[in-house]
Amino acid sequence: MTTSPVSAHSAPAAGSLISTLPGHFYTDPGIFRQEQERIFEALWYCGVRSADLGRPGSFRTVQVGRENVLVTRTRTGELRAFLNVCRHRGARLCTEESGEVRRNLQCPYHAWTYGLDGKLVAAPNLVKMPDVDREQYGLVKVAVREWLGYAWVCLADEPPSFDETVIGEVVERLGDTESIEAYETEGLALGRRIRYDVRANWKLIVENFMECYHCATIHPELTDVLPEFADGLAAQYYVGHGAEFSADAHGFTVDGSAGFERLSGIADEQDRRYYAITVKPQVFVNLVPDHVIFHRMFPLAEDRTIVECDWLYAPGVVASGADLDKSVELFHRVNAQDFEVCERTQPAMASRAYRDGGVLVPAEHHIGAFHTWVAHRLGVTG
Repeated sequence: MTTSPVSAHSAPAAGSLISTLPGHFYTDPGIFRQEQERIFEALWYCGVRSADLGRPGSFRTVQVGRENVLVTRTRTGELRAFLNVCRHRGARLCTEESGEVRRNLQCPYHAWTYGLDGKLVAAPNLVKMPDVDREQYGLVKVAVREWLGYAWVCLADEPPSFDETVIGEVVERLGDTESIEAYETEGLALGRRIRYDVRANWKLIVENFMECYHCATIHPELTDVLPEFADGLAAQYYVGHGAEFSADAHGFTVDGSAGFERLSGIADEQDRRYYAITVKPQVFVNLVPDHVIFHRMFPLAEDRTIVECDWLYAPGVVASGADLDKSVELFHRVNAQDFEVCERTQPAMASRAYRDGGVLVPAEHHIGAFHTWVAHRLGVTG
């Protein structure tokens, strides 16, 4: 039996400490279902990289909350998104995670066939049913918006403002949109993609990314390049602030060796600096002079989250066959270190020691705002 929360927080902690969410927020399947409905299915959700749908007929499927979403590229080049459900008897239309069709999408059950624009174009004996409206019985549309080279989808009947939510999160962090658009991520090439299967609640991963109190403990390679992170400061949350590279670091690499030429669009003041951005509910973006690291989380259960991480470089770097290993390895290690501690934390969320939650030290206090945001989305009292 699951329980419903009546309060987002335990009794306030004293002095420097503030309380966290109680442990059952990370273990209760009922709360996770509410999050699926009120967060993942209600807000803009970053689904696929636009370049992964390179040609007309390309498609990718992505899990968004409780729904499977199909994103396609039409014959005229636009991206469209639909619920991946045949309108006839409800079979999943595309069973593969990605693929390409010549012209149409056909259900493998009864051969109902849809155009890349979602319209019903054919079905066995359809001509004998002239009263069937092919638009009405087309695929159910999902709102889609392209930004930063990714397709963001929203399942809400009336999606919230993309500018106020997604872009607004970036402006809150960097102070403007020009700073991130200077990296021209939509024109970068995919150098490496790593998929992590993390046995932890999605909120633990967000919380971990939002603070650096742990950096000196578990991220020696990162703090060698970004020494101010060894102080445990939440530097990435000072508006417009980017952590400066160590004088001994020639690039954002696992051993501090030189990376690649800086991206052509970034300003001098962005050189030799690292910026980290959280876009709720499931995107992390890391900006460094010669590449961009883009994380997308896909929460699948209260204790399981898939994280897909893309390393993006100037097209010429990837096309040249340059060795990316030292560049990729730095944040791959950071990811592995982070996800290991999230998995270490997950079992304790069910412990009576964490029944009323834990505490946040001052360097972590901004996580409290994230907890308040979650509680507000769930309609939980503080």
